[in-house]
Amino acid sequence: MHPNFYKMKRVFIALLSVSLLACGTEKKTESSESATLNSDSTAIEVSIINQGETHFASLKQLTNGGDNAEAYWSFDDSKLVFQVTNPKWELECDQIFVFDWQNDKLMENMPQMVSTGLGRTTCSYFLPGDTTIVYASTHLADSACPPSPERTNGRYVWPIYESFDIFTADLEGNIINQLTKEPGYDAEATVSPKGDKIVFTSLRTGDLELFTCDIDGSNVKQITFDLGYDGGAFFSPDGSKLIFRSSRPKTEEEITKYKSLLAEGLVEPTNMELYICNADGSDLRQLTDLGKANWCPFFHPSGEKVIFASNHHTERGFPFNLYMINIDGTGLEQVTHDETFDAFPVFSNDGKHLVFSSNRNNGGTRETNLFVAEWQD
Repeated sequence: MHPNFYKMKRVFIALLSVSLLACGTEKKTESSESATLNSDSTAIEVSIINQGETHFASLKQLTNGGDNAEAYWSFDDSKLVFQVTNPKWELECDQIFVFDWQNDKLMENMPQMVSTGLGRTTCSYFLPGDTTIVYASTHLADSACPPSPERTNGRYVWPIYESFDIFTADLEGNIINQLTKEPGYDAEATVSPKGDKIVFTSLRTGDLELFTCDIDGSNVKQITFDLGYDGGAFFSPDGSKLIFRSSRPKTEEEITKYKSLLAEGLVEPTNMELYICNADGSDLRQLTDLGKANWCPFFHPSGEKVIFASNHHTERGFPFNLYMINIDGTGLEQVTHDETFDAFPVFSNDGKHLVFSSNRNNGGTRETNLFVAEWQD
């Protein structure tokens, strides 16, 4: 969806961690589901549902350590596919894993890797039948992890690796097909719930635009055409609409800055709004106008709302929390009330659960873990 955005999270969380440690901030929580933290060899039971998170009937932590993000459901909701960087697993940069979220003990064991283990990967998604996945990888260009850029003139930037291409693989990690072969960045692929289309972001036109294709990579069609980074797109439950985030520049200064960074293979992802359109690109309109970074949107099972992450209420860029909004732009509602980072929310196909990534319950570290909430409207 956005292969380096949760790296930006680390910048925010690093600053926030210092702030929290300095002022001794303490969360106010209400009990619903508990997790165990180990501090100085002492077990402490703490709530992982924060006060005001009324949509969560229960909340289960799935992982414990590393950076775990972008978890997406199989069509039958029995499995999750996600990307992780974890030094304990000897992973220098993101690789893709699959697990049975109800039975596998991720808190204890490393799950099944389904990427090659080479290069950097991102944005995995189940294909119809739940025996294959689609994901992006740089492994054809180099088996090593590509370098991450530093800040540019004090601004946070992240790379658009031209070596990213989109592949399909089975659940043993065997590459089945290479879907994209155009020069430049191709990534952020997600699959329609109808099982007939893939949407992805590509730089093949010289700008970062959305494209759709059939499941086998054929019948490629450009969906967006305006200047700016259009990415992280998802289909509505009926496959008729797309929701995505964009950092579209408007002023001459913004346009110049965007183009100059893009020429270096970089983007600045700190100002983004949500856009919605039909699956063929028609009836395109801006959904949010909140300021700061609004991203990783996903449709509510009703198709009438969108859940997303945002830092628009913040002064310094953190924390990120989850929000919902009607697709007509009304009814903005805050869903999570965390002090650090909640993002990548994805509803199960049956609408009963929400998986997301969070820095809650990490013992004051920078680790990002996966959580599954039992959802109640």
